[in-house]
Amino acid sequence: MKLDLLLRNADIITMDPLRPTATSLGIWQGRIVGLDEDLDGLEAAEVMDLDGATVTPGFIDAHCHSAWFGLGLGELDVSGARGLTQLYALLEAEAAARPAAGAEPHWLMATGFNQQHHGGEFPDIVVLDRITGERPLLMRHNSGHMAVVNTAALRLAGADAASFPDPDGGVVVRDSNGRPTGLVEETAQQLIQQLILPYPIADLEAALERATRHYASEGITSFTEAGIGGGWIGHSPVELAAYQRAARGGRLHARAQLMPVLEVLHPLAAHGRDSHGAAPAGLDLGIATGFGSDFLSLGPAKVFLDGSLLGETAAVSQEFCSHHHKDNAGNVGYFQADPEQLRTEIEAAYAAGWSIAAHAIGDRAVDLAIEIIAGCQRRYGPRAVPNRIEHASMTRPDQLEKLAAAGIAVTPQASFFHEGGDGMTASLGPDRVGWAYRASSFLEAGVTVAGSSDRPVADGNVLRGMQAFVDRRTSSGTLFGNPAECLTPYQALAAYTTGAAAATGAAQDKGSLATGKLADFTVLSGSPLTAERIDGLEVLATAVGGRFTHQALPEQLAVRAGSVQHR
Repeated sequence: MKLDLLLRNADIITMDPLRPTATSLGIWQGRIVGLDEDLDGLEAAEVMDLDGATVTPGFIDAHCHSAWFGLGLGELDVSGARGLTQLYALLEAEAAARPAAGAEPHWLMATGFNQQHHGGEFPDIVVLDRITGERPLLMRHNSGHMAVVNTAALRLAGADAASFPDPDGGVVVRDSNGRPTGLVEETAQQLIQQLILPYPIADLEAALERATRHYASEGITSFTEAGIGGGWIGHSPVELAAYQRAARGGRLHARAQLMPVLEVLHPLAAHGRDSHGAAPAGLDLGIATGFGSDFLSLGPAKVFLDGSLLGETAAVSQEFCSHHHKDNAGNVGYFQADPEQLRTEIEAAYAAGWSIAAHAIGDRAVDLAIEIIAGCQRRYGPRAVPNRIEHASMTRPDQLEKLAAAGIAVTPQASFFHEGGDGMTASLGPDRVGWAYRASSFLEAGVTVAGSSDRPVADGNVLRGMQAFVDRRTSSGTLFGNPAECLTPYQALAAYTTGAAAATGAAQDKGSLATGKLADFTVLSGSPLTAERIDGLEVLATAVGGRFTHQALPEQLAVRAGSVQHR
């Protein structure tokens, strides 16, 4: 037998408790053949002497928005602006650089707005209208839970009049005189987005290539796309086709698990015994969670139960301390729909074979998610791909044991600490901030914790995410939440490898470097277990199935040899 690739002279952190470390790793046909002495006597078509560089399992981002991120790379990025004067200047320059043309509305698209960058202030719609004129503007908030628009956009949507009713689960924010402020929250964003959607498949395919090339440069080999096909998070009813085309054309540079949003599922006719008496809802032909290959597959169905902490629209049990809506004392957020309606829709999807990924930020939403998912599991049985709570941002102590007992995985994003930690601390107050974005206490309770970023809502760099799990520092340098929630470097690495693999139902194939598993790995300039700063390390190479998606190795480390024998 001749190996395709042999890595040697490496510091290999396998994340496999049966063989925690190694110095050599052999790859054939995209899978790991063995490590160290397993490789004695085997030849290799290519040998790479890594000169002591560290090899880890490939990083897995268990919750991100790749199409959104890739599209945003082609839009005006306002995340660097500090103060509304700078923001307005960026919009003016964009409007001048891309003048309107033709009879159709020529949208001004911007991404990355965060009021925390502007002293908590939102843009004045009067100023926005002066800058944009009759051109519609859509500026996405980095949380994804709200957007800033101008009067031209609201007029196109028919939502500019004071009498316009808010949609279920959303708000067109207005001042005391009933005039729109330009802020649209939660499902109200769809009023604007439906004027732009759907994106062409070719545009989405190009966006996926941009996004996943970036992922490769950061050591990411797998990701879960948290919402496709519809709702206010999807980009096209045929979004899966863009992924298939990108994969087929070699333009998808990481393995993808896709979550269709619950809204795109529809009633299915099936034999009564097939659904245990419930009316199932799914995709045609009964396609459900797990369909696909180890490169591109369908994950759980994604459902939004509530909103966000930064926007103070999450469903919490005690009111927020600093009010996003200045006149809204007693604000405890809200559900995206009636809880009984959510229960019915989730149960229908579960009955059809779907795992569930429930977006639940506030502790009141976490209660609802646990109750519904646990009930589905009791009635219809467990799922091979675990049910999940996305973010689980505010989790009371009494909820930890319930999560563990139900086997529900969670995806708390450490990436939120730096940019949003100070704002969330102000919103929650000192008595509750210890419940926010738990990590260590989840693990102690036996809950599976998956590393993820929610990119582009937050920074998607995995090494910075690991560092944040370890030190929990905000942009002001203060420690966010409870210091007891800090993870060890090993636990932080596990979140983005073994933890994320388990949460995505792929632990048998990835997350650790062991014989028979997929040859997905990341080469780093040093060990994240011992580095003074994990976020100071460099990603030297990334490989998916033994093929390099990114390589920045010093030339002397990549030694090619037609027939080199391992001894």
